Amino acid sequence: MQRIHIVGGGLAGFTAAITAAESGALVTLHEAHHTLGGRARTAEGPYRTNEGPHALYRRGPHWTWLDRRGLLGPVVGVPPLEGTRLRFRLGGTLRRTPPLSLVRLGRLRAEHAPVDTDFRTWATGRAGEEAARLAAHYAAVALYHHDPGSLSAAFVQERLRRAAALPPEARYPVGGWAQVIDRMAARAWNLGVRIETASRVDADGLDALTRQGPVIVATSLDAARALLGDPALTWDSGRTALIDLALRTRRGDAFAVSDLDAPGWIERFSAQDRTLAPAGQQLVQGQFPLAPDEPRAVGIARAEELLDLGHPGWRERTEWRRESVSRGRTGAVDRPGTTWRDRPAIDRGDGIYLAGDQVAAPGLLSEVSFNSGLEAAVLALGASEPRPARTTDGEPVRTTDARPGLSQI
Repeated sequence: MQRIHIVGGGLAGFTAAITAAESGALVTLHEAHHTLGGRARTAEGPYRTNEGPHALYRRGPHWTWLDRRGLLGPVVGVPPLEGTRLRFRLGGTLRRTPPLSLVRLGRLRAEHAPVDTDFRTWATGRAGEEAARLAAHYAAVALYHHDPGSLSAAFVQERLRRAAALPPEARYPVGGWAQVIDRMAARAWNLGVRIETASRVDADGLDALTRQGPVIVATSLDAARALLGDPALTWDSGRTALIDLALRTRRGDAFAVSDLDAPGWIERFSAQDRTLAPAGQQLVQGQFPLAPDEPRAVGIARAEELLDLGHPGWRERTEWRRESVSRGRTGAVDRPGTTWRDRPAIDRGDGIYLAGDQVAAPGLLSEVSFNSGLEAAVLALGASEPRPARTTDGEPVRTTDARPGLSQI
């Protein structure tokens, strides 16, 4: 069997590496940075932040896969008391319960929503214009997009339904997402995967790797486009202002605030995992989608308005603060008339495969990375198998292959 090379040490890359190695393949993983994780990196230091709000969804395909391999580790849900502190901004004020029309719309199955119609039009026909607007804004927690109503109704409804599920699907790895990546890296290492950090692959390096066997490019779509020199590797994603705060603890702060007046979300992540911030402090993270021409300051101003409502006196209690903008790193969004099948294909030809959160694989957010990493590994395994020897009359030589089959993945 030829060696399979994987470019990128995030969730997609390690899913592919473990899948291939479990089937007996020789695997090398190349990570350009000194640390592993990609978007799943967790910051070092007293404030264990990720790049924007992160959560695992319990019903997702990677949940069982990780759990069966002992890679999931300790995870926590929202504590019952904190769950009662979810707030909604509507009309400039906070309320404790969502509008009933939003709840009803969130219960509709995604299969009932059309692919070819935008969410705003479809939801307005089902529940009225106001309910459609509120539902679109609430779904932004899983979309990172400034105008969710303009996206495919089927795409948005699937995310709305899962984000509004009761009991909540969201679970949080204790210590941050880096803990999951560390366990995946250890698993890969024990399976014989060669892990090379600070190993940046350029176009010439990629050409050299493809001469050794299949290559899985598990990077952002922007990085893959540059590496492969393929301008067709594009797909819509969000642009989002991110804010991270460490606040001195105060009783009565909201657990999370969903902005129903405009897309936006803030969440107190240390409520469920106290290891993310020092004792006496709480870690708050928020994301506020931006239109293509909006400056970061617009999103940060909206974040501060929401903080004023959900975390009174937060300015005087701030111990640490960080702001940034995430561009094209928040997963794919599907416009009307498109589904995940229309995104850049995993099989790029010539033994090159693509994995990540903007490629042709189903799922929500990180689930796309997982599913594409799994599919890319299966395709690469098939491509790396030696062609059967043949007799002089062209008939295959019958041998016994003891390598575990793909059905065992």
